[in-house]
Amino acid sequence: MHDLVIRRGNVIDGSGGPARNADIAIDGDRVVEVGSDVGAGTREIDADGLLVTPGFVDVHTHYDAQATWDPYLTPSSWHGVTTAVMGNCGVGFAPAHPDKHEWLIEVMEGVEDIPGTALTEGIQWEWESFTEYLDALDRRHYVLDLGAQVPHSAVRGYVMGDRSGVNNPATADDLERMASIVADGLRAGALGFSTSRTPLHKSKSGELVPGTMVESDELFAIAAAMQDVGHGVFQFAPEHAILPEREWPWMRELASRFGRTVSVNFSQFDQAPDLWREVLDKLDEAIADGIPIVAQVHGRTVGLLMCLEGSYHPLMFHPAYGEIADLPLAERRAALRSGPVRDRLIAETPDDDGFFEKVVLGTMWKTWAVADGDIDYEPHPDDSIGSVAGRTGVSPIELVIDHLLSADGHGMLYSPFFNYSYGDLSFNYEAHMHPGTRMGLADAGAHVRVICDGGCPTFMLTHWTRDRTRGPKMPLEYVVHRQTRQTAELYGLGDRGLLAPGMRADINVIDYDALTFGKPRMAWDLPGGAPRLVQKASGYRHTFCAGVETVTDDEFTGELPGRLVRGPR
Repeated sequence: MHDLVIRRGNVIDGSGGPARNADIAIDGDRVVEVGSDVGAGTREIDADGLLVTPGFVDVHTHYDAQATWDPYLTPSSWHGVTTAVMGNCGVGFAPAHPDKHEWLIEVMEGVEDIPGTALTEGIQWEWESFTEYLDALDRRHYVLDLGAQVPHSAVRGYVMGDRSGVNNPATADDLERMASIVADGLRAGALGFSTSRTPLHKSKSGELVPGTMVESDELFAIAAAMQDVGHGVFQFAPEHAILPEREWPWMRELASRFGRTVSVNFSQFDQAPDLWREVLDKLDEAIADGIPIVAQVHGRTVGLLMCLEGSYHPLMFHPAYGEIADLPLAERRAALRSGPVRDRLIAETPDDDGFFEKVVLGTMWKTWAVADGDIDYEPHPDDSIGSVAGRTGVSPIELVIDHLLSADGHGMLYSPFFNYSYGDLSFNYEAHMHPGTRMGLADAGAHVRVICDGGCPTFMLTHWTRDRTRGPKMPLEYVVHRQTRQTAELYGLGDRGLLAPGMRADINVIDYDALTFGKPRMAWDLPGGAPRLVQKASGYRHTFCAGVETVTDDEFTGELPGRLVRGPR
């Protein structure tokens, strides 16, 4: 008699192999049998007509602070994720000198747009070293498993203090101390090390984060420590414009000399819309030469959801809006519906050396109104605010105002800034189909006032395998593989991401035909009442983590079987 049997499901096991109708038997936290005659279970679930997959493994999240106060780690746990890896892009909260807490908060707030008030209110600072940080996480229970990486900015700040800025080289002693911290963190269970080299990543103060412009000797010193320990992914955020020419040489050398997998963020940007093809060529060369480099690619665009309650929307760059920006939402709604502020917003172009025309009016061709909960992340250019304004003769700013005022002032606009140079998701399709890329970059837990991309696992199933109309779809088996076994193996988590005997019983039972999203909304549920955008899914009939049911019909059961994942397995 098994603890649990899931019967007659359409099983896609995560291997990339074809779907099959099968039963799954679970005892404790393990799958013990997958087949047609697995015996009886103390509990049985009829999955006839339902999709059964491994739990999703999201390797690019930013729960470094949220994990210290939120056992449910939403939004990931709303979308079938049973293992998440955080500490990406070089930012995090350990190691931390007691007098550097506010500095670390400002770095995270600037880079990942997590409200500083929430970080200040929520983090309890039970640690100084990175190993103590892992111990603090290990004392907690979660709805999913959580892995961590050692962040470069925190390590550099801890070792070098005020010298950690971008233009200050590390001394030999600094390098030794940083390498030692990274090695100790990996030995204690960290899954990797991360850094950032993009000028987009700045602290709240406007300073580039520590590590942005360091020479390769610093990165090699850390990679050597990783080699000595024997595990760990080297993850980083690049400056996309120089990735194939100026970053790739040291990446190849690091990966080949020290044997560590380099995982680089990978996006398409408008200034050089075809440069991504050079990156894929470089990945082909790395694969041919046996050099472990992979590129993380988002499931959709990297973009903005804009609303009057968020941190960014087009009106905020106009002086007229500045006069009402700090008013309560009800008063802003009234001023935008009629009166002098609305009239000036529509009729006046600010005298700001063309900034408003470039940043706002010049982007209306790639800004869309969000019509409902299941956001169209592949909208047609003909439907953009700019195109509608051109056809109707209505000012684009008037269209923006009226849509932001819809839904009682909760209306939203969508504007991609990466991955939409062609006006569709053809870059994402080509990148995802390449063997040198991996699923990532959804940034769950981050940019909480302008995105809700933690739902990307659901989007991958709905858009790419079922609903896409503007190009080819991807096979369902392939998409499941991309966000289960493939992401698990990237971080050495060999015990999950696959439905097979002996593997972890991390499982989703999904009503695939009805799978969809709820309406995005601004919730004020972070510590201190700080805001974040949230968007739940509908269609997750059951989610199991380590054999324990955590979600039933899209609602939490209250069980918290998740733990800190310490090291590869």
